[in-house]
Amino acid sequence: MNEARNLPHVFATLPSWIDEVILVDGNSTDDTVAVARSLRPDVRVVTQTRRGKGNALIEGFAAATGDVIVMIDADGSTDGREIPAFVAALAEGADFAKGTRCLPGGGSDDISPIRSLGNAALTKLTNRLYGTRYTDLCYGYNAFWARHLDALDLDCDGFEIETLMNIRAAQAGLVISEVPSHERSRIHGTSNLNAVRDGLRVLRTILRERDRRTVRRVKLQQEHATAA
Repeated sequence: MNEARNLPHVFATLPSWIDEVILVDGNSTDDTVAVARSLRPDVRVVTQTRRGKGNALIEGFAAATGDVIVMIDADGSTDGREIPAFVAALAEGADFAKGTRCLPGGGSDDISPIRSLGNAALTKLTNRLYGTRYTDLCYGYNAFWARHLDALDLDCDGFEIETLMNIRAAQAGLVISEVPSHERSRIHGTSNLNAVRDGLRVLRTILRERDRRTVRRVKLQQEHATAA
């Protein structure tokens, strides 16, 4: 939303071989859509029906027609020049390529100490509860094969969407590969991210998914008992 000044930089980083670019617009009041179309006439613009990053991603995913879906932000914080590394991870056998700022080759120009501490704690909790080996839970530069979208079963509107994707990808048994990525500072404008508010939403998502997993396991056990 309102990323008109950032789009020229973002679009310039996209590899030339990408054949579909989808811009999800949250009813911008600036020239975001016009700028996008001037930069890339074939861009597909999807207007959000609700608010929030989660809703934007869900609607963008639904509109995608390619075999591979890559998620990048329109504020310039994710570098489109890294897309080949994510696609390579998928081509080498991964179902879900997870960006990380915490492996060699990755990093961040933007994360604050409190966000870094919170991310580390939430990552550790997720790994403990779900048996995952993530190094950077709350980073949203990801790519995956479109055929796995149904397995992710995404159903939330907020910033916690990325955590939900990471947990459900693991629960679905997808092959996950982490890809080092360097997060840039937003070029223009201000972020809507609130470390405390959104951190608590992520925590609730982690705990809710644990309960969801327990309910699903009990239901399967009951179904097996009935079948026997």
